[in-house]
Amino acid sequence: QVQLVESGGGLVQAGGSLRLSCTGSGRTFTNYAIAWFHQAPGKEREFVAGVNWNGGSTNYADSVKGRLTISRDNAKITVYLQMNSLKAEDTGVYYCAGQETLRVGRTPADFGSWGQGTQVTVSS
Repeated sequence: QVQLVESGGGLVQAGGSLRLSCTGSGRTFTNYAIAWFHQAPGKEREFVAGVNWNGGSTNYADSVKGRLTISRDNAKITVYLQMNSLKAEDTGVYYCAGQETLRVGRTPADFGSWGQGTQVTVSS
């Protein structure tokens, strides 16, 4: 299993930007599809964006298309989530998740490795 650590969360005003990072440990990181999930207060964890092992394929939740961009740098063992035009409803904990697979899943059950999460708070 790969270990994942998120960073980059914080407090930002509506309309602002943040870049989250998910750094992996372990030599098999490049075999892993990685996704970001968002958990708003009192709600279930929801898929935000995912990227395949080499960055060649990405997919997004409809609610974030055009505002969030996922990318990865395998040399740095890191996946990024660039978040622009942030809204109050983007507030919550963001988790990165990984699974050693070619297909990028979209549900929590598709992933076996999880980070501890990073808090994003968007003030309106």
